[in-house]
Amino acid sequence: MNVWIAIAVTAVGCYLVKYLGLAAPAGLLERPLVKRLAALLPVALLAALTAQQTFSDGRHLMLDAKAAGVAAAAVALVLRAPFLLVIGVAVAVTAGVRALGG
Repeated sequence: MNVWIAIAVTAVGCYLVKYLGLAAPAGLLERPLVKRLAALLPVALLAALTAQQTFSDGRHLMLDAKAAGVAAAAVALVLRAPFLLVIGVAVAVTAGVRALGG
């Protein structure tokens, strides 16, 4: 029964957040600070999610094949490689580390 309470509370919370966004005055949304934050927030959330999924198993810090792949991708980005090559390098390094038992 507790699961259904959590689902109902989450659904109501999501509805209220959506409603608050729609009810916000237009003048507030036109402010430069709000526009800047709205542009940067998705990037920050995606970066945080990527870091959590790459370097954590839920409770502990982990440095494994995924971390090696991200590091290789970062090096490829610094060297200004094309995006598809960056992805290929990350995949190849991750697969290589896993094949070596890491």
